[in-house]
Amino acid sequence: MAISMYDATIPVLIRGLGILDDYLDRAAAFAADHKIDPKVLVNARLAPDMLPLSGQIQRASDTSKGAIPRLTDLQAPSFADNEATLEDLKKRVADTMAFLKTVTPAQLEGSDKRKVELKFYNTIITGDLFVLQFLLPNFFFHVTTAHDILRHNGVKVGKRDYLGWKS
Repeated sequence: MAISMYDATIPVLIRGLGILDDYLDRAAAFAADHKIDPKVLVNARLAPDMLPLSGQIQRASDTSKGAIPRLTDLQAPSFADNEATLEDLKKRVADTMAFLKTVTPAQLEGSDKRKVELKFYNTIITGDLFVLQFLLPNFFFHVTTAHDILRHNGVKVGKRDYLGWKS
């Protein structure tokens, strides 16, 4: 069975962003239940040299929307990385998902052979390698780190939540 570039990207990215959206709801409920300032969670990080929760959400957004111009001739929206609240982060996730939902399978046709430049690695790879070896691992690194930050701070999120399975 062949898998299309669309199937390997858009639904996967939207699902991951949907999981982050759920996590942000859980973070807000946790903050309210425990009477803590939600900004504590927004600014929480696992290690001093790692981005806080806000940065993890921003990078997941940037990684997913930023892949589309590399694989197509479409322009992605630009966000200022100034989200300071859980509500701001939810809006960014929603805006990113809305953009991804505009991408059609036809727009990604042939993108597996498209040349993608990774300037920070000083290399050019094909679109299929970009998706499998950079886009998806990088995206899920930030989703996982957001999960870990929230879990470390007491928010009840687990593996089933991360996998996105609803009972």
